[in-house]
Amino acid sequence: MVSITDLSIHFTGKELFRGVSFVISPQDRIGLVGKNGAGKTTLLNIIAGKLRPQEGRISMPKEYTVAYLHQELTPHSQKTVFEEAMTSFRNIIRLQEEEQMLSEEISRRTDYESKEYEQLIHRLTGINERIDLLGGMRYEANVEKVLLGLGFSREDFGRALHTFSNGWQMRVELAKMLLLNPDLLLLDEPTNHLDIESIQWLETYLKSFPGAVMLVSHDRAFLDAVTNRTIEIANAKIYDYKTSYSDFVKLRKERLARQQAILNNQEKTVKEMEEFINRFRYKATKAKQVQSRIKQLERMETIEIDDLEKAAIHFRFPPAPHSGKVSLQAKNLSKSYGDKLVLKEVNFMIDRGEKIAFVGKNGEGKTTLVKMIMEEVDYQGEIVRGHQLRIGYLPQNHSDFLNLQDTVFETLDNIAVGDVRKQVRNILGAFLFRDDDIEKSVSVLSGGEKSRLSLAKLLLTPSNLLILDEPTNHLDMMSKEILKNALIQYDGTLIIVSHDRDFLQGLTTKVFEFSRHTIKEYLGDVYDFIRRKKMSDLKDLEASPSRQKQTAKPKSQHQLDYAQRKEREKKKRKIKRQIEALEEKIEHLEKEINDKTHLLSHPDMLPEGASIDSVSIEYNQLQTSLEETMSGWERLHGELEEFEE
Repeated sequence: MVSITDLSIHFTGKELFRGVSFVISPQDRIGLVGKNGAGKTTLLNIIAGKLRPQEGRISMPKEYTVAYLHQELTPHSQKTVFEEAMTSFRNIIRLQEEEQMLSEEISRRTDYESKEYEQLIHRLTGINERIDLLGGMRYEANVEKVLLGLGFSREDFGRALHTFSNGWQMRVELAKMLLLNPDLLLLDEPTNHLDIESIQWLETYLKSFPGAVMLVSHDRAFLDAVTNRTIEIANAKIYDYKTSYSDFVKLRKERLARQQAILNNQEKTVKEMEEFINRFRYKATKAKQVQSRIKQLERMETIEIDDLEKAAIHFRFPPAPHSGKVSLQAKNLSKSYGDKLVLKEVNFMIDRGEKIAFVGKNGEGKTTLVKMIMEEVDYQGEIVRGHQLRIGYLPQNHSDFLNLQDTVFETLDNIAVGDVRKQVRNILGAFLFRDDDIEKSVSVLSGGEKSRLSLAKLLLTPSNLLILDEPTNHLDMMSKEILKNALIQYDGTLIIVSHDRDFLQGLTTKVFEFSRHTIKEYLGDVYDFIRRKKMSDLKDLEASPSRQKQTAKPKSQHQLDYAQRKEREKKKRKIKRQIEALEEKIEHLEKEINDKTHLLSHPDMLPEGASIDSVSIEYNQLQTSLEETMSGWERLHGELEEFEE
């Protein structure tokens, strides 16, 4: 358990925390939220011991261990992927070396009755017990399990780490944190470099992780899947909610409404007091009452309304120029990098107005296909561009899209033409670049600022096909929501590479899954895709093709048909049982909601110790639970219909 008591810290006159106290309990799953600059990363650094608070203290047991994954790291290891991951087990490796030395010494000795021999045996026994306690010989299997879960193949294990991109090197750092099995795991934006399947694996891993987890993330779906507690930093204070992120958003809205009502009442009271003081200040008969009100005003604490991040980008994409019915057509596309085959004889057609998500594990060819469309790499086969096609392209690495030597203003001014040149400052203002910001060099911008500048640059050239490669990296939740709404309203064709499920939900109408050198198309958005993969062959995909071939045994068609029918019936019965259980839960929730509604309508019937606020919170939690249960019920019915078809 970690106890934070009366924590205060300020930088250059800005107060980040003022008398903050809370406790991190075992198995807590905490989402740490707050506007940019609120102090989330600072708080993680303090808990990890990287920073010392100016006031207050952090208390934890002596043997308590904390592992911290920073948002940005610069690894320089010369080891292989597997060797670097193994460094998490330095203690076990050192103990095994000591065990080997003791075993060799014992085998050479013959003084079995001596005290020294007995001491050696005791030391060896103690070391063996400690090795077993720390994981024993299972650690290599654990390394393999975690690396595979994070998207590495067994062929990658022997590759030098420095030959991988920064994103993949970050995955190894994440693997090391997980393998340490600490009492507290601190994660700062852990999903930035993970694909959808790796994020799902990490969600499952963290749910069963035996220690506590505190994380900062802009991935709403990830927060909802992992966390059961949300701590918000606002106005140098913290607000602690025993709920996931989506429930926290609703409760915060209610809190702000209550704060506003209290502030309104206070302002009304202050105004009445000041009017009384001014009216009777010079009347001797009212002097006592006047002085009493003056003292009340002096003692009155000012009510603060929590300052949420109100500044946000605001824009919409210009209308798409007219184009042909077909935007893109691929014919027998193939691409290899040396001996590594990426895509093989791929064929597809994208019609005008379609919105398509590219998904799949990293390294399966999503970005490669985008670069092939943009003619940035050579390939075999043919890509046919539609009539009057005009492409707007945002690469994953913004440094490839922006000139780092230019200023923010020059970035747009260099490509603006006609009357648009007069609007450059206004456009930059819409993307939160104001005053001195526009004279900054692009090279000194943060990741979020580069993302915003890249989007602003994209607006200046009207297009009828937008290709966006991981556009939400480094964007906060509000900016992501605004970008999503702009893309929904965009009337051209859209291709988007993203691992952010919440961002993709409801945005795209088709999914292209990249797997095993080919592309498979799915109608619907990303959640339709995930549902189908879970009930069909997602587990099969986790095993390598070579392993599947080795374990597969030849069967007759009759045996296969019978086994498949039996498996389908088994899954069908399981789904029906799940539907029945959810229907019982729905009936129970609806009854509880009716009871709470009655209490809210008749406050005089509240039980002893209950309040309108507490009942209202319970009511909102029940409504959320009912919505989630109904969603699960609908999903299961969809699965049942597909089985019956």
